[in-house]
Amino acid sequence: MKLTATENGLLIPKELLGENQEFEIIQENGKIIITSIKQTSSIWDLGSNPVECDVTDGAINHDRYLYNPLTEIKASLTELKDS
Repeated sequence: MKLTATENGLLIPKELLGENQEFEIIQENGKIIITSIKQTSSIWDLGSNPVECDVTDGAINHDRYLYNPLTEIKASLTELKDS
């Protein structure tokens, strides 16, 4: 791809930049090097962009998550032992 500089500089197409927002420009040995500065993820960023769902409260069976099959097996074994 060839680009032509204007009096304001050089316009780099967005598709070449990707999702990055910050870049570092270095000039060395007659070359211009543009590198993206990656944002480091932090645990403090968790939950800052939650996923939205169209699930209503009644659609989830909360008891399923509370069910512990080992507790049920132990109770059954105790009943057999006692009888």
